Amino acid sequence: MKKAGTFSIILFLLFFWLYKAAADEVFTWQDCVKEAAKNHPDLISAQEVVKQSEAGKKITASTLLPQVNSSVGGSTAKTSGVTKDTYSYGVSGSQLLFDGNKTINNVKAAAENIKVARYNYKFTSSEVRFRLRTAFISLLKAQEELNITQQIYDIRRSNLELITLRYKSGMEHKGALLLAEANLQEATFGITQAKRTVEVAQRDLIKETGRKQFSALGVKGNLVVKNPEKEKPDFDTLVENNPSLQSLIAKINQSNFSLRAAYDNFSPQLSAQAGAGRTDIHWPPQGDQWNAGLALTFPIFEGGLRFAQVSQAESVLNQAKANERSGRDGLILALEQTWATLQDSVDNVSVQQKFLEAAEERAKIAEAQYSTGFITYDNWIIIEDSLVSTKRSFLDAEANALIAQANWIQAKGETLEYED
Repeated sequence: MKKAGTFSIILFLLFFWLYKAAADEVFTWQDCVKEAAKNHPDLISAQEVVKQSEAGKKITASTLLPQVNSSVGGSTAKTSGVTKDTYSYGVSGSQLLFDGNKTINNVKAAAENIKVARYNYKFTSSEVRFRLRTAFISLLKAQEELNITQQIYDIRRSNLELITLRYKSGMEHKGALLLAEANLQEATFGITQAKRTVEVAQRDLIKETGRKQFSALGVKGNLVVKNPEKEKPDFDTLVENNPSLQSLIAKINQSNFSLRAAYDNFSPQLSAQAGAGRTDIHWPPQGDQWNAGLALTFPIFEGGLRFAQVSQAESVLNQAKANERSGRDGLILALEQTWATLQDSVDNVSVQQKFLEAAEERAKIAEAQYSTGFITYDNWIIIEDSLVSTKRSFLDAEANALIAQANWIQAKGETLEYED
C-alpha cells in the first residue's frame, strides 16, 4: 500500500513538472490583448473591409472630377480598289456639371458605409475580446484545477493512510479500505485529466491570440472579479455607445442617401466635353482638330427602371429602420440580462466561499473524530467527499463570475482595448 502511495506521488510530480516545463511562456491578460490586436485574423479581415469601403467612396467621388482620356489610333481602309491609311492621336475630357445631386448623395451614402464598416470592426473587436477573455479564464481555471487535484490527491492519500492503519488494527472493514484505494486512484486520474484540460485551454488561447503556430503557454492572474458594477446602470443610455446599434443607425443614414440618389436619377444630366488632337493619312499626323460642347441627357422611357429603383431604395430604408428598432430592443434586453447574471455570479462566489470555509472546518473536525473512533467511516467519508465537491464548486463559481463579467463587457460593446 505504501508503494502505491509513493508511485502516485511520483506520478503527480512528473505530470506537474511536465506541465511547468511545457509552458514556455507565461502571459498576463495584457500580453494576450497585444497579441490578438496584432495577429487575430478576424480583426485583420474587419480592417480590410474598412479599407474597401474607403476605396469605394473614392471610386464613387471620382465621377465628380474631370475625366480625361488619351487615344492613339491607326487604320487601313480599301474603297473601290484604293487603299487609304489614317492615323490619329488626341486628348479628350468631360466634366459632370449637374445630375440633380445624384452623385453627391451616392458619395454621402458611401461615407455612411465607411461608418458601418468601422462600427462593424468595433463589434468584431468586442467579440474577439469576449472569446479571448473566455479562453484566458479557461486556462487560468484549468491551471487552478491542476492545483486543486493535487489538494484532492493529498486528501485521498491521507485518508488511505489513516484507513490502512485502522484496517490493519482491525478497527475498519475491507470495504472502507477498497473505497479509499478507489478514491486515490480517481484522484490520480483527476491529475491526468486536469493536465489534458490545460492543453486544450492552451490551444484555445493560442487560437484567440491569432498565433499561427501552437506553443505551450501559461497565464498568470487571479479569479477575482474586479469592478462588478453593483449599481444598476441606465440601459437605455448605455446602449447608445454600442457599435452594433451605431452600425444600424449608419445603415439608416446610408439608405436615406441612397433613396435621395434614386430620386435624383430622374433629373437631367449635364456634362461639358472637349477634345483636341491630330489626324492625317501619314504618321505622325499633322492635321489639327478640336471640339468643345455641352451634352444634356434626360431619361424618357426605360420600362419603369427608375421607378423600381426608387421603390427598392424606399424598402431598404424601411428595413434599416425596422432593424435598428429591433436591434436596440434586443441590445437593451441583453444588457439587463447580462448585468443581472453578473450580479448573481458575483454573489454566488461569496456563497460558495462560505460553503468552502465550512467544509474545510468540518473536514478537520471529522478527521479528528474518525481517528478517535467518535464517528463511523460512512459519516466521515461523506464529509470528505463534500469538501472535494465544494472545492470544485468554489472554483467553478469564480470562473463563472469572470465569464459573466466578460459577457457584460461584450454586451456594452467594449472593444479589445477595454482595460478591465
